Amino acid sequence: MAAFYKARGHKLLARFTRGRGAILMLHSVSPEPSPQFDPNGGLRVNPDYLDRAIRLVKSEGYDIISLDEVPARLKGPAKAKPFVAFTLDDGYRDNLVHALPVFQRHQAPFCIYVPTGFAHGRADLWWFGLEGAIAAGKPLALAMDGRQRRFECRTLAGKEQAWHEIYWWLRGIDEDEARGAVHRLCAQAGFDDGGLARERLMTLDEIRWIAAGPLCTIGAHTVNHYSLAKLDAERCREEIVRSKTGLEELLGKPVRHFSYPYGSSSDAGAREFEMARQAGFATAVTTRKGLLFGDHALYLAALPRLSLNGEIQDERLLAVLLGGAPFALLNGFRRVSVS
Repeated sequence: MAAFYKARGHKLLARFTRGRGAILMLHSVSPEPSPQFDPNGGLRVNPDYLDRAIRLVKSEGYDIISLDEVPARLKGPAKAKPFVAFTLDDGYRDNLVHALPVFQRHQAPFCIYVPTGFAHGRADLWWFGLEGAIAAGKPLALAMDGRQRRFECRTLAGKEQAWHEIYWWLRGIDEDEARGAVHRLCAQAGFDDGGLARERLMTLDEIRWIAAGPLCTIGAHTVNHYSLAKLDAERCREEIVRSKTGLEELLGKPVRHFSYPYGSSSDAGAREFEMARQAGFATAVTTRKGLLFGDHALYLAALPRLSLNGEIQDERLLAVLLGGAPFALLNGFRRVSVS
C-alpha cells in the first residue's frame, strides 16, 4: 500500500473507482499506549492519527460533511467535489475527551452512534469483559457446543488463542447466551465487568453536552447493542424503533441516523435495512467495506463504511483506500452490494 501511495496509483485509478465519497468509521480515540495483550486494539486510534487522517482528507480534496448532507450529495451531480463523513460507534467517553478537540481544531462535523441502553448506564460491554477475563491470566473453563473447554491464559500466546476461539464462538451464538457466558468467565477470573460502562462510556449529561455543540450529531445504535439478525422480528424492530424514540426524548430533537451493531452481512441484512427505513432514519450504516456511489442514494439504509483501524494507523493507507481501487477488487467492481 505504501508503494502504491508513493507511485500515486490511487490518484491514477481514482477517476474510475473513487465514487462520490466515503463514510469513515471509528470507535475509541485515546492516546493511551497499547498493552501487550490488546485484542480490542483495532477499535482504538490515537488522537494524533485522527488529526493526520483529517489533514489527509483535506489535502486529497475532500469536503468533510455531516451525515445530514450525505443523501443530497449522493443524489447530486456526479462531478461534484468528493466528500467524507466521520462517524464513531458506541459513545465512548474518549470521544468527548480526545476526539472532540481534534474535530474542533479542524471545524469538522462528525456523528456518534449511541445505544440508548448505554446512555442510561445499562451497557454490557462484553467484548471488553472478555478481554479483561482473559488478561487476568487465570485458567478459564467454558462449555462450548456441548463440550467443556479449558483455556490456559498465563502466556501471551495462550491469551491470544483463548480470545480467538472464544470471541468468534460467541459471535455465532444467541446474544443473551453469549453475554451470560462472558459474565461467567469474568467471575472465574475475578474481573469486575460491572464497572466497564462507568469507566468507558459517556454519561447522559455528557451526551447531551456534546450534542448541543455545533459539530456533533448523535445517531442511534439500537438499545442494547445486539446483533439484530440474531433476533426475532418483534425484538429486532423494538431495538431499532426504541433506539430512535429514546434518544429523541433524551436530546429533545430528531434522531435521523442509525448504525447496525457489528454491522457485517451476518449481523444486518434486508430485513434490518427495511426496518430501519420504516423507522424513519434518513441513513443507516453498516460495517461492510466500501465507498459511496450515486447508486447508494437508492440504498440509504445499507451504506458501507471505511474503517480507520487502530492496528494500522497510517494515513497513506487511508489515501489508497479512498482512491477506491482496493474496494473495486474486493467487491468484483460492483459499486453497490447489499445482499
